[in-house]
Amino acid sequence: MLVTLVIACEVGFWLLLAAGLTARYGLKWRRTSGVLLVSVPVVDVVLLVATIVDLRRGTTANWSHGLAAAYIGFSVAYGHYLVKRADAWVAYRFAGAPKPPKPPKYGTARAKYEWQIALRTVMAAVVAIGLLQCAIWMVGDAARTAALTSTQSRMLWIGGINVVIALTYTLWPKEAPKSADSAQKERKDLKADLVKAYVLDKAARRHGTGTGDYGTGTAGKNPRDRDRASGDASANASAPASKKP
Repeated sequence: MLVTLVIACEVGFWLLLAAGLTARYGLKWRRTSGVLLVSVPVVDVVLLVATIVDLRRGTTANWSHGLAAAYIGFSVAYGHYLVKRADAWVAYRFAGAPKPPKPPKYGTARAKYEWQIALRTVMAAVVAIGLLQCAIWMVGDAARTAALTSTQSRMLWIGGINVVIALTYTLWPKEAPKSADSAQKERKDLKADLVKAYVLDKAARRHGTGTGDYGTGTAGKNPRDRDRASGDASANASAPASKKP
């Protein structure tokens, strides 16, 4: 019975949301839209009351009671977020509003987004665990509430996994893939740096400040300069010495 009610509540959530947005942007009924959107949490109240009544009749708790608590927890944590996102998209499509930004994919922005999701999931887990604990106290029989205790452990795992995911995006941020234009620009810059280095090295060799065979001194000069220096030295040696007066 509770499983059917959970499904009905989920359907009712989206029907109320769709009706509220249709009244706001399709029919321009602002007040009616506000009433319908405010009525969305009533679905959770109905499910909560049905779960309490079922347990108070002496029913042994099973996984469906835990599912109901988990549904209410996630509805509390994510309900406003889902309504806000849906309203933004409908406003964009039918009212000329700016296009809502998509969730970030890379870097610090993605890590921040993952932490927001993790915090909402932790909130859902806390709400569900709290409701389950209240049900355990209300029943007062450990044999009848073993399934609720098991669901509490699962909710802890779900919250912890989301925290670990957010932590991985913080410690190892996802980098954006390099575009073809960016890669081509890097290749051009590298080629320009290599050409510049070659020109500077060639100029240094021409002026005798290079390395290897183009060091300083006569032995390190350019071959043409070295031959010219040798010729000048030979001419000076063969010229007659000037006589003293």
